Amino acid sequence: MKTPDGENLSVWLATAELQQPAPLTGTEEAEVCIVGAGIAGITTAYMLALAGKSVVVIDDGAIGSGETHHTTAHLVNALDDRYFELERFHGARGAKLAASSHTAAIDTIEEIVGRENIGCDFERVDGYLFVPPGESPDILTRELAAAQRAGVEVEYVEHVPLEFYEFGPALRFTQQAQFHAIKYLNGLADAVKGLGGRMYGQTHATKIEDGARPRVVTATGAQIRAGAIVVATNTPVNDRVTIHTKQAPYRTYVIAARVPSQSIRHVLLWDTPDPYHYVRLQPANGNRSHEFLIVGGEDHKTGQADDFEARFAALEQWTRERFPMVEDVPLRWSGQVMEPVDGLAFIGRNPGEHNVYIATGDSGNGMTHGTIAGLLLSDLIAGRDNEWATLYDPARKSLRAGFEYARENLNVAGQYADYVTPGDVKRVEDIAPGDGAIVRRGFRQVAAYRDERGALHEHSAVCTHLGCIVAWNGTEQSWDCPCHGSRFDKLDGHVLNGPAIVGLRPAGE
Repeated sequence: MKTPDGENLSVWLATAELQQPAPLTGTEEAEVCIVGAGIAGITTAYMLALAGKSVVVIDDGAIGSGETHHTTAHLVNALDDRYFELERFHGARGAKLAASSHTAAIDTIEEIVGRENIGCDFERVDGYLFVPPGESPDILTRELAAAQRAGVEVEYVEHVPLEFYEFGPALRFTQQAQFHAIKYLNGLADAVKGLGGRMYGQTHATKIEDGARPRVVTATGAQIRAGAIVVATNTPVNDRVTIHTKQAPYRTYVIAARVPSQSIRHVLLWDTPDPYHYVRLQPANGNRSHEFLIVGGEDHKTGQADDFEARFAALEQWTRERFPMVEDVPLRWSGQVMEPVDGLAFIGRNPGEHNVYIATGDSGNGMTHGTIAGLLLSDLIAGRDNEWATLYDPARKSLRAGFEYARENLNVAGQYADYVTPGDVKRVEDIAPGDGAIVRRGFRQVAAYRDERGALHEHSAVCTHLGCIVAWNGTEQSWDCPCHGSRFDKLDGHVLNGPAIVGLRPAGE
């Protein structure tokens, strides 16, 4: 199933509606302006409004229309990057702070759900990190010791408590959680508005300026003046280079399979290969006969693979082999994950600026990292001390992650070779309806998409961020940059995801 724009439909969009605020048409003033209405932006707005701050939130789409509705909404302190790796990057104290901050994020979400009476299927569950049969369990031994040193409640178990498949030995992480991401975000947005916060959709920021009185300028010329600006756009759109050298974009794939209700115990599952698989259950709206089994994995660098169907097929095969009760797979989608070189998000003052703050680098734990952003940024803006500030500081030097830093940036440098490639097809006539391809015309590379009626839509294939050549994403129907993850619309080339802030130029310019 797909949206009218051709994007794959996530389970969240299939079971809830996105709120669509009216666009900003004039000039606004506030103590804080937040750019981006996903989990990080709305949580930050809520924390600030709760503290009595005047807040304006803008987004170029609907609330939650960015990467938040592509999540699988695991709420965990069992982090994607192993605790023994976090110890290597950040030391023992850093690993403890990482654990305590993600634990606090889960607790905060639970408190907000209760305080604001948000019906979002919030549920505490156990999580299990398991080693596939035939592989050494040594990684579990290392992670158990490191996680316990970090203060995480975790124990070794011989079996995952699911009787229909032998998943092997595992680590059991208690007091993890899950929820319906869009229902939660809608409830949180309602709470922000109830506290006096103002929200505007379909409002694209084209300029974000620091200074004693920062401002945001939008595509229509409307402006917001504020004492502080928070850029919560998944990856910063106000920074061209610095942060983007310290994180890399990956696409991850997800299926939602239909299974009979109560046929699988509600747990979170993760395995240890790279890329790994992640699993959870989600109730179906108003239908007690079945639930959705959500399974993700098959990650790759954004814009650097085109075997989308094979990845979805591999996910379905992996799922059916382990979950024999699967009936069908009605939903599938993909999302973008920003992987920082040292495993933790960048949350705080934007490097080199005074009153502009950022939240980025979700590292596969976007729901908790986004909630941490709300807690931390509201403290920083209010001038309060927060013990997490140094750990998540966007200006931090990741010296122990030097190898990861070099590897990712060498990968980016290699993408510029696409300037001299012949293109995907020789002629635009070879592009089928509903498909896109890169076509070379002399020294130019053209991003050409043919719509279902046969009309051709052509743009320069040069990403407007730092000039890489975009690639066609056949499953989400977009043009994706293989360097830093910018994504563009197939019809008019407008920006879908940053760090680009300007759309693809018409072909020939």
